[in-house]
Amino acid sequence: MRRRASWPAYQPLLSTASSTSVFTAFRDALLRTVHANSGTLVLADLDGVVALDDAGLGMLLGAAAAARQADGDLEIVCTNKRLRTRLERTRLDQSITVRDTIS
Repeated sequence: MRRRASWPAYQPLLSTASSTSVFTAFRDALLRTVHANSGTLVLADLDGVVALDDAGLGMLLGAAAAARQADGDLEIVCTNKRLRTRLERTRLDQSITVRDTIS
């Protein structure tokens, strides 16, 4: 898991290079990033994720809610077609913006 301070300079980015088996660590890092950057857009880069179960979906929704409560927002970056299909089938993409690129 890596955390880049910004992309661009005002936009925090958190990404992972493994599956949601690192769920707790990713959730905690995501929530810390959201709270440390209140009032800004935080990006969660899921390109390194190989599987996303219901707990992972719930974690993303919870992080988005926390970001919005702090006058910010959370968006997902994902190019993996299988994960994007899951996000669409569960309609998570209607609650959280999903984009193809960081920029």
